[in-house]
Amino acid sequence: MQCSPPGTYRGAIDVLTKIVRNEGFRALYKGATPPAVGWAAIDSVLLGSLHNYRLFLVRQGMTEPTPGSGIQRLTLFGHGIAGLMAGCTSAFIATPVELLKVKLQLQSQRSVAERRFKGPVHCATQIIRVQGIQGLYSGFTGSLAFRVNFFWMFLSFEALMRGFTSLSGTRFEISTGSANFLSGGLAAFSYWIMAIPADNLKNRMMAYPYPSPYPYPSENTTVSRLSLYRTARDIFRRDGYSGFFRGLGPCLLRAFPVNASAFFVYEGVMRLLDAEKTRH
Repeated sequence: MQCSPPGTYRGAIDVLTKIVRNEGFRALYKGATPPAVGWAAIDSVLLGSLHNYRLFLVRQGMTEPTPGSGIQRLTLFGHGIAGLMAGCTSAFIATPVELLKVKLQLQSQRSVAERRFKGPVHCATQIIRVQGIQGLYSGFTGSLAFRVNFFWMFLSFEALMRGFTSLSGTRFEISTGSANFLSGGLAAFSYWIMAIPADNLKNRMMAYPYPSPYPYPSENTTVSRLSLYRTARDIFRRDGYSGFFRGLGPCLLRAFPVNASAFFVYEGVMRLLDAEKTRH
């Protein structure tokens, strides 16, 4: 929806029906390999650095007393800053992975033999041959702009967790695991609402030169990389402000189950390992 030429699709349902009709059900899983492999590393860096940034900010005094106990804890703003820095750190791994995913998903040929890229390894090889290793970082500034919005996710998650904690001792009290699940899912809504403009920028930068075919390597082959400013200008000229929010519906549909499950597992593992805590 974000990268295809204007008029290609009328909405998410139209995308679904056209992909299945023209390419088959399996086409819904195009580009699955890069995130299936790469997101393990991306999320490890994201959440591992998040934890360490939280501890760093605690040591720097960005704390407040916990109501009832007086124990110092990281402030809500500190949780947001830790999320922002973790998002920027993970962008160095996320950019090549998401670039390959975008390139593979935009190929609409039904037969694999007709596609420019046969798979993620072949795609990476062709990009490097044409643009060099730096070609794998096309859209890096867009990726940074997108991932700084983890500020909102982790700030919202902590705020929601504190809200659920305040229900302790009342008939609305829920378990810590349930609070993690609900907080993670709800925090994802604030994340995507804030991040979707940058997501459009990032994906369109990575899709370039689509819909023109990606050139075959030759001595005269050159592929420029779009700047963040030029991409934003082109979106506004073509679609106005609404163009920056294209694809928000599908992102919100997946946001709750994906992130609720992720936070439930992450927070559960942290408790299981008895890791040093920034939340009391």
